[in-house]
Amino acid sequence: MRYDEFSMFRENAEEAGIPWRGQPIVARIHVDLPDARKLSGLAWGKGPPEIVFFHGGAQNAHTWDTVALALDVPLLALDLPGHGHSDWRDDGRYDPVENAQALAHAVGMLAADAGLVVGMSLGGLSASVLASERPDLVERLLLVDVTPGVTAGKAKAVIDFVTGPVEFENFDEILARTIEHNLTRSESSLRRGILHNARELESGRWSWRYDRRRFTQRDEARRAEDPGGFFGDLWDHVSNIQAPVMLCRGALSPVVDDADVAEFLRRQPGTRVEVVEGAGHSIQGDRPLELAGLIREFRRA
Repeated sequence: MRYDEFSMFRENAEEAGIPWRGQPIVARIHVDLPDARKLSGLAWGKGPPEIVFFHGGAQNAHTWDTVALALDVPLLALDLPGHGHSDWRDDGRYDPVENAQALAHAVGMLAADAGLVVGMSLGGLSASVLASERPDLVERLLLVDVTPGVTAGKAKAVIDFVTGPVEFENFDEILARTIEHNLTRSESSLRRGILHNARELESGRWSWRYDRRRFTQRDEARRAEDPGGFFGDLWDHVSNIQAPVMLCRGALSPVVDDADVAEFLRRQPGTRVEVVEGAGHSIQGDRPLELAGLIREFRRA
């Protein structure tokens, strides 16, 4: 099955009801990291990026396509290490702290003056670490449905999906499983997502693009100490954030609960918290126009 990653933007726009302004300017970019790996991403529009996006675990930069079309401003959407077209790590470590080091290098090179960093799930935790350790690179921070309070129980539906079969007999099989686990999304949007996030093997079978070695040595140590939580030690990074913060929750998602919000507000009292109705964990996929509206408001506040 031939894959052209720039061929589906009109379909994104039409499904979301975004007026078609013609093929957007989007380029696949690669950044050389200090350890000889490459970090990849999508550069949208002309001029310096005004917003930087980090996707969630087991996703890729194309998860933001509809949001990017709605915003219609220069922006940068990066593939996290081990995801999309970015190189995999030899050690399989994709912890937010390690991710933030690679992302800092790319953002510093390509979008040092961006006014807003948006991160979802694993990308949101990575963005929180980036904001804590490199405040010069994060003027404003918007988190999509994640806090360090996420646990295996809260994220069970997500984990069950991304840790499923390694390979699939054909495209229809991988599509059927994806539909089964994403009840808030249309089949057409999930089909596009698979084309961006999976690849056909020489055998004709299909497999995901992302590195499935998701649970790093550090994660295993966390589970040994606290079977319910993965990222509790990242709360101190939240306390260190100097930038204004918005936290967006999906109304249908269990990943962020009221206790998580209370703890976040205790550490960052000025945080603006928004709940997006009709959205699950991936708000950008379920309610892209609503999320784009919140991003637009926040970056102008």
